[in-house]
Amino acid sequence: MVNGERHRYEWGCVHGRFQPFHTEHLEYALRARERCRRLVVGITNPDPTWVKHEAWSEHRHAAGSNPFTYVERALMVEGSLLDEGFEARDFLVVPFPIQDPGLCRFYVPEHAVHFVRVYSGWEEEKARRLRAQGFTVEVLDRGKEKGISGSEVRGLLQAGLEWEHLVPKASARVIQDVLTEDPRRLHAYARGSK
Repeated sequence: MVNGERHRYEWGCVHGRFQPFHTEHLEYALRARERCRRLVVGITNPDPTWVKHEAWSEHRHAAGSNPFTYVERALMVEGSLLDEGFEARDFLVVPFPIQDPGLCRFYVPEHAVHFVRVYSGWEEEKARRLRAQGFTVEVLDRGKEKGISGSEVRGLLQAGLEWEHLVPKASARVIQDVLTEDPRRLHAYARGSK
């Protein structure tokens, strides 16, 4: 409960690339869920053809930063939320075109509150873009250091080091399936060959 205002909003939305969905992403979703009855989890960069270079975030468009498909990330998110006790009716996982936020209204209810964590200028820019489209934005954290990053998890995966402790069990299952199917896949992405 947050200041006695549990489920203050009907719909809330969190978003990210989730490459992969790690424990800090899960915490972000759980904090937002405390404030809304139903949660939309938007996955950015859902389609490689939508990806654009962003001056605010130099790496988000690079192949090595996006090894997991939309479906794989959706499975990570869904499994993680179900493992946390969410009912399927409590959340939706959708594509989230942050590169063109005017399109977000086709994926997220217009009255949803968009929850953001602000770690850098990129998050400030995303909040600005959403507000410019008329969406309500609530900042959950500002200026806090990131504890875990997708870059860190991907680096450990590519180096063959321990990474499981940084992701929810559902994410670990999906990643293991990817590695079993094609053990070289993450290395191909790291080289930018895929």
